[in-house]
Amino acid sequence: MNVLICDGLDKEAIEQLQAAGHAVTVHRGIPKETLMELMPTCEAVVVRSATKITKDVIERGARLKLIVRAGVGIDNVDAATAEARGIAVRNTPAATSISVAEHTMALMLALARHVTRANASVKSGEWNRKAFEGTELYGKTLGVMGLGRIGAEVSKRARAFHMNVVAFDHIINMEVVNALDIEALELDALLQRSDYVTLHLPLVPETRHLINRERLALMKRGAYLINTARGELIDEAAVAEAVRSGQLAGAAVDVYCGEPPAQDHPLVGLPQVITVPHLGGSTGEGQRRAGLEVARIICEFR
Repeated sequence: MNVLICDGLDKEAIEQLQAAGHAVTVHRGIPKETLMELMPTCEAVVVRSATKITKDVIERGARLKLIVRAGVGIDNVDAATAEARGIAVRNTPAATSISVAEHTMALMLALARHVTRANASVKSGEWNRKAFEGTELYGKTLGVMGLGRIGAEVSKRARAFHMNVVAFDHIINMEVVNALDIEALELDALLQRSDYVTLHLPLVPETRHLINRERLALMKRGAYLINTARGELIDEAAVAEAVRSGQLAGAAVDVYCGEPPAQDHPLVGLPQVITVPHLGGSTGEGQRRAGLEVARIICEFR
């Protein structure tokens, strides 16, 4: 097939595709106009998170058979339009689970110990140890919203830190809950009990702005929020308001409703909020696994 790779892919995966006889074009950071020009001859298209495969893009793909997202979720692909046109849509949900889980733990530790603010303070010439006294994760309660692959990996790591872990999901797997030695709760109860809340849910209509003003008010005063899933899961303005009021002691966000976020984004300017550029799956190991899974999907596609 003629394969268009829009956001880059592991070198080994590209070599595997070429060895299997596929004609591969790699176009990092592809503009919408160029994407539209290339679609009529494209039979398979591969994206990560940057490129949006919208209805008009799909309708240009006269020969398009397969869309593959190298990552978790397919919310940057108009899957309904693709399905209506008989185009298969695939993703690689397991490839970066460990990468995202470790990233979540890194953000949680950075919040607990004020790592980013202390780093900025020292680099500015200050030496103010008392201002950055932190807290331990030991004995704290972590609320995991979404107990899929990533949520389960985060739970394992949090238990290793001797945290109490409570979990919410729309469909909870009690076998997983029992195996991880954690507790399943309804959403409001989880928010009320947790010192840290981390989001690992998919973006669907019922999860959009799931964390809003009303639910933030349910949380312990001084709790922390971490979002490495999808920006639209939270009401960003409401979270910023909760941080400014002290309802939240801080937050860490890796994903945004619009990426990249604008300079006047309500969370970017707050010192209590760690903002990073969608790095959850960005490890060499995770990207290699995702790339090889993409290559397998394309090579086995019939």
